[in-house]
Amino acid sequence: MGNTKLAVVAIGGNSLIKDSAHSTVEDQYIAAGETDHHIAELIREGWDVAITHGNGPQVGFILRRSEISRGELHEVPLDVCGADTQGAIGYALQQNLYNDFLALGIDKTVTTVVTQVEVDPADPAFEHPSKPIGSFMDEGTAEQRRLSDGWEVVEDAGRGWRRVVASPQPKRIVEIGAIRDLLGSGMAVICVGGGGIPVVADPGGWLRGVPAVIDKDRASALLASELGAELLLISTSVEKVALGWGTSDQRWVDSMTLEEAKQHLGEGVHFAKGSMAPKIEAAIMYLEAGGTEVIITNPENIERAVRGETGTRITR
Repeated sequence: MGNTKLAVVAIGGNSLIKDSAHSTVEDQYIAAGETDHHIAELIREGWDVAITHGNGPQVGFILRRSEISRGELHEVPLDVCGADTQGAIGYALQQNLYNDFLALGIDKTVTTVVTQVEVDPADPAFEHPSKPIGSFMDEGTAEQRRLSDGWEVVEDAGRGWRRVVASPQPKRIVEIGAIRDLLGSGMAVICVGGGGIPVVADPGGWLRGVPAVIDKDRASALLASELGAELLLISTSVEKVALGWGTSDQRWVDSMTLEEAKQHLGEGVHFAKGSMAPKIEAAIMYLEAGGTEVIITNPENIERAVRGETGTRITR
């Protein structure tokens, strides 16, 4: 790589939307810029960086627009929604980072790679779809979509019915060679957006997209492993990881070992399934594959966390 150290920085899709009153494209652009500034400072301190990002809310917006226009315009397949968000979010991150480089006097270029991630068509997740996507529906509409479109639908905690899709494990980043080459040429690279566009290969190796959602943090762990990154930095909504989250025994954690992370995760009471648990699972995945260090913190504390002043550090 251009520098001696490489970090994969995973940005949560929800971090681009601060609340329901700030969800426009402009709002998301501003939020992307706030996170980018801290990544630019990390680069100025000597790191090469590959940036990944979530896309859950943004895919939801595309699906909702598609539903509203149903009957007048074609609906957008889920894999294409992923590609659309990789381009749009990548553009916002890329332009903000370019401007940060100018302001900070950093001689560096940034580019976005629309990234496919191969999954196994025999992954058990396809038999047990679990990832809710799109809008809430009443039971009648949900049943209609199940019959007419083959959707899997579930009742979601008394709030209505939603479509659920598979969340398979990432196997291979199709564009890993291009990402590696771009990093090696000195660029910052935005890639594997939303966990990557899920694709499967037929016996001849030909790819096709599938309606699934790959967990962004697990795909980021795979990316960090395949690139040999020294650091996997997972940006989220909290400054540190907590044990006993939401209980009277909650306590913030500065550091833990791989074995401690596995133990805490296995206890099943510390990390919420839809938020922190996938991040801990990704940390374990990366470290077990030979990775060096994972840091979990919020965007505004990225530089301080890398310097060891805050955040939660997980090591072997």
